[in-house]
Amino acid sequence: MMFWYDHDISGWGWFAMSASMILFWALTITVAVLLFRALARPPEHTHVPSAPTAEQVLAHRLARGEIDEDEYRRRLGALRQSGPGAPP
Repeated sequence: MMFWYDHDISGWGWFAMSASMILFWALTITVAVLLFRALARPPEHTHVPSAPTAEQVLAHRLARGEIDEDEYRRRLGALRQSGPGAPP
């Protein structure tokens, strides 16, 4: 029966056990916080391409050959003369 009472935990044993418990809970809480942040973060790739401006559409039409250079210059002048806030 002496065997059961002969193996007490010394001061260093209590220290190691306490330190490992603190380390365990610190790691558990850190993993939980990082997981929560990763799941709660909105997706980073939410870039919506903007619509092309009127001048870009006009330039693309010239590049595709839908309009000639004279018509391009005439329409570009009309666009720039009316300005961005002018009604159509």
